Amino acid sequence: MKTVLTKRVSQLSPSATLAMAALSNKMKREGIDVISFAQGEPDFDTPENIKQAAVKALNEGFTKYTDVPGIPELRQAIANKLKRENNLDYDPSDIVVSNGGKQALYETFQVLCEEGDLVMIPTPCYVSYVDQIKLAGANVILFPTEEKNNFRVTLEEVKANYKPEVKAFVVNCPNNPTGCVYDTGELKKIAEFLIERDVWLVSDDVYEHLVYDGHTFTSTAALGEAIKNKTVVVNALSKTYAMTGWRIGYAAAPKEVAQAINVLQGHISGNINSLAQRAAIEALNGPQDDIGVMVTEYAKRREYIVKRLNEIPHLSCNKPDGSFYAFANVKKLLGKKTSKGAELKTDLDVAMFFLEEAHVAAVPGSAFEFPGYVRFVFAKSMNIIEKGLDRIDKTIRNLG
Repeated sequence: MKTVLTKRVSQLSPSATLAMAALSNKMKREGIDVISFAQGEPDFDTPENIKQAAVKALNEGFTKYTDVPGIPELRQAIANKLKRENNLDYDPSDIVVSNGGKQALYETFQVLCEEGDLVMIPTPCYVSYVDQIKLAGANVILFPTEEKNNFRVTLEEVKANYKPEVKAFVVNCPNNPTGCVYDTGELKKIAEFLIERDVWLVSDDVYEHLVYDGHTFTSTAALGEAIKNKTVVVNALSKTYAMTGWRIGYAAAPKEVAQAINVLQGHISGNINSLAQRAAIEALNGPQDDIGVMVTEYAKRREYIVKRLNEIPHLSCNKPDGSFYAFANVKKLLGKKTSKGAELKTDLDVAMFFLEEAHVAAVPGSAFEFPGYVRFVFAKSMNIIEKGLDRIDKTIRNLG
């Protein structure tokens, strides 16, 4: 009997970052020495005080169901964080803690978007936005930013692509995959233009602490009270505290939206892991010194990887303002032939060429709706970065 899958699932694309990471892991299991720059994950361990908070919670038997949106102490800690770091006032009841930022995004699109709505997304963009929006029954307006502007979106680009059917606009700053940090004044103009047209703003702030060269992060919701009233802030502890596997994200939103997300989550997953909630309280309320240590190290790695990428033939790379990604232009490799005689026609071909011949995994720009580029994660030790780029350099030079 033939298995018939639903149309909404059949139209989904696998996460390219996870797919490339899985492929590199498969090669590693086969005994191949693969260096992976594919998955956006800090190489630092979760700080010890955070881990011990989870151990303490386990020893105390804190292993039962909690309130769906998170225990009150955690939602208060998040509210305090938003006030302290982002100058945002939220009542704890306006906050829902989710299984990572990805679930918070999914639930946000589910409660904001109807069938036939449009969601505007500047590209390059995070790989899951488009498919999550499709699952909500909505469609996307993807429009490109320009490399010469370091991929920062402009008001003119927004105006040129806006349509009356637009229900929401996604802001991701610092951006994945480019690392760009938006100009605050320009972002405010964009936000004001959109809310005048009753458009919701979805502000993905997960890389907020990873900024360099004097750039500053401002959450979209902090640009004015009217903007805050039409904004859903989505964030997570994964990147800031090296807690990717703990799966702790959250959404902060106007009360009616937060309540809708809470109801939806009650039917999807219920509360997140109880031990992780206790750990999250310690992360937010405890010492913050480890953040500065990680950012300082990332800054050194950023300098190195950008310098090296620009020294490799046929590659070029802007210096990212934030995040831990380098988005390299590989267009000059297109049309060249590998040692096996295969022509490099697309950025996916280039990524597979890196993987198969240099044994280095990276994600093609087409996964981020921006072909002609490849994303490298520099949340790796300097030794691994150097070794991986040496392999790519050698492999490209062998093209002739």
